[in-house]
Amino acid sequence: MLGLEFISEDDFALVFKTDGRVLRLPKVKSMTPAPYTVLGWEVADINSAVDGLAAKGIAFQVFPGMGQDQRHIWNSPSGARVVWFCDPDGNGLSLTQG
Repeated sequence: MLGLEFISEDDFALVFKTDGRVLRLPKVKSMTPAPYTVLGWEVADINSAVDGLAAKGIAFQVFPGMGQDQRHIWNSPSGARVVWFCDPDGNGLSLTQG
């Protein structure tokens, strides 16, 4: 769903390629989802990125009182636009534009 190209798997990690970079995700026996964003991507067009992920079934997080728009994108005081979603284990991921 996120466009990660699977490269390899061993006893310790899964390895993916994304945007020409290698992403290594360690394997763990058990975990508790982090209460904060663990991984984020900067995107050129957050509206298109959100629409593309939503079309693949990604659900975006809504935080009451933050004033997110209809796509659940938050406009930060700095002007950056941010949206959050969770991985299958419940860890927070984000997309940011600007």
